[in-house]
Order: sequence, then C-alpha cells, then structure tokens
Amino acid sequence: MYYDDVETGLIEMLQGDIPLVPKPYEELARRLNTSEAKLVERISDMQEKGRIRRLGAVLRHRQAGYAFNAMVVFKAGPENEDQAGVVLAGYKEVTHCYLRQVPGDFGYNLFAMVHLRDEAELKPLLADMAANTGLVDYLAIKSVREFKKTSLKYIHRREMGEVFR
Repeated sequence: MYYDDVETGLIEMLQGDIPLVPKPYEELARRLNTSEAKLVERISDMQEKGRIRRLGAVLRHRQAGYAFNAMVVFKAGPENEDQAGVVLAGYKEVTHCYLRQVPGDFGYNLFAMVHLRDEAELKPLLADMAANTGLVDYLAIKSVREFKKTSLKYIHRREMGEVFR
C-alpha cells in the first residue's frame, strides 16, 4: 500500500503538533491551500479505507502529574499470553503492551509500560494485574532517568509543497 502525495502530506501534518486553536482543521487546511471540508473529507476517507487507523492526543504524562513509570514484565505461557496481553492492555495505566521474543534465561515475555502519579500506586496495581491475568511471576523495572522520548515519525518529506490541487 503506497500513499499518494495528498495522503503523505496529511499524515506528516497529523503526526505532528496540531494547532491549539478553536478550529485546528481549518488552520491545517489553510496551510495545505484547501478547504476545511476537503481536508476533513480526505481524513475520513483515509480512515474508512484503513490507511490511517486513528487520530488521538499524546499526553505528556509528567506534565499531567504522572511522575512515576515502570516497565512491568511478566512470564506468560503460550496458553495464556494473548488473553493476559489483552487484559493488561485494558488498564488505563498501561500505555504500551507487547508480547516479545526473549532469551530463554530471561523468560519474561509480556511487557507492559505503566504510568502512575507516584510509586505508592505500583504495588496495588501489580496485585490487581496478577489477579486479573493469573500471571504471578513478574518484575517491575522502575525508570530512573529519561534520556530520550520522541514520537515516531512514519513519513518524512523534505518539503511539503502543495498537496491539494
């Protein structure tokens, strides 16, 4: 599946910072030299065709008061790894949840990144997760310092140009 120039331009804009104005799509449309209606129609079309999955805000968790985070790793067997992953992914505190291939001597293959207001919230959350998944062998790897945090850019272009004609 390849994206045309219009879709590429839209994806590049939408994965960046959306203007904090009363009508953000109107502002984006102005930048692309088109109407707000055409812009919204194209975005809807891309969603309907599965070319983009969703649009959403990215919360800057530290600025929102979530100062503690940890990667929680679980040992899950083939008989329960998918179900446990779905349960863990359903927690509002979990931002990322992956089943990973790991070295046999490590064994912890189900990873869930949790964000909490403070460390005191971790122990009760882990107890709840263990009870709801049946996974009792886990470790909480607490973050000590952040060296880099950026959002992945899926499409890069040297220059935008006019994408709507």
